[in-house]
Amino acid sequence: MANKNLIPFKKGESGNPKGRPVGSKNRSTIAKRWLSVEQNLKNPLTSELEDMSQEDLMTLALIKKAREGDTQAYQKLMDSAYGAPLQQIEQTNIEQPLFPDVTEDNSNQ
Repeated sequence: MANKNLIPFKKGESGNPKGRPVGSKNRSTIAKRWLSVEQNLKNPLTSELEDMSQEDLMTLALIKKAREGDTQAYQKLMDSAYGAPLQQIEQTNIEQPLFPDVTEDNSNQ
């Protein structure tokens, strides 16, 4: 069952010797660039022509879904606008002796 592709690298040898190409962009940089692209479109809420980014258009689409009854869309909008609620964890501490087999003897004092 041994696979020859699973041979470990020799000490001091990299699996990607040339590394990441200089000037290459990571995915979040590319996504932010495209999300900021603006278009002049009719705002479905105000019916006016506006310059709107792709983020604006997606938020408006989410608002439309929430208004049509999509509870997940509503929850995402609320979390985006007001922050997700913190998860509360109830914890009760019961005091127990560290060494249950040892009894306390105060007679030597």
